[in-house]
Amino acid sequence: MSDLQKGQKGRVLNVCVTSPALRRRLFDMGITKGAEFEIKKISPFGDPVDIVIRGYELCLRRSSMEEIEVEVLE
Repeated sequence: MSDLQKGQKGRVLNVCVTSPALRRRLFDMGITKGAEFEIKKISPFGDPVDIVIRGYELCLRRSSMEEIEVEVLE
């Protein structure tokens, strides 16, 4: 997920997070298998990144995004 650029869309395939607390937090924020998202904004230094998922904007760190497998839709 961390390799996507602004405006690209994708679908979550798998959340490969080893920390149970972070995994639960991502699920609570709507990042689940099959969820579609769009990269909305990227900060000037590249971290954090704003995505739109399930109708709301969410800010994620690149380190968290690296553990989320996605397929690119556009």
